[in-house]
Amino acid sequence: MNIGVAIKKIRTGKELTQGDLSKLTVISQTSISQIEKGIKRPSQKNLQKICRALEVPETIIYFYGLEESDIPQSKKNVYSFIYPAVEEMIKKLIVD
Repeated sequence: MNIGVAIKKIRTGKELTQGDLSKLTVISQTSISQIEKGIKRPSQKNLQKICRALEVPETIIYFYGLEESDIPQSKKNVYSFIYPAVEEMIKKLIVD
């Protein structure tokens, strides 16, 4: 699970800089950078601030944070089949 990658995907999809997100959340730009790089994991409170600023529910962050290695081997076929379609649908919901 890589929450930082998920946050970065959504942030850049909304054409926000780390500085923009920092201002919206009152979380330092350094912390945003460290979260996106996976150096640090956001606290629950900061994750909620980020979700509010990005206008997405936490479940979307967790969905985008999924990595193939998180999926049990027995479910990888289903994951490979469903993930691209769900990801595309979520992109349209987030950006539009």
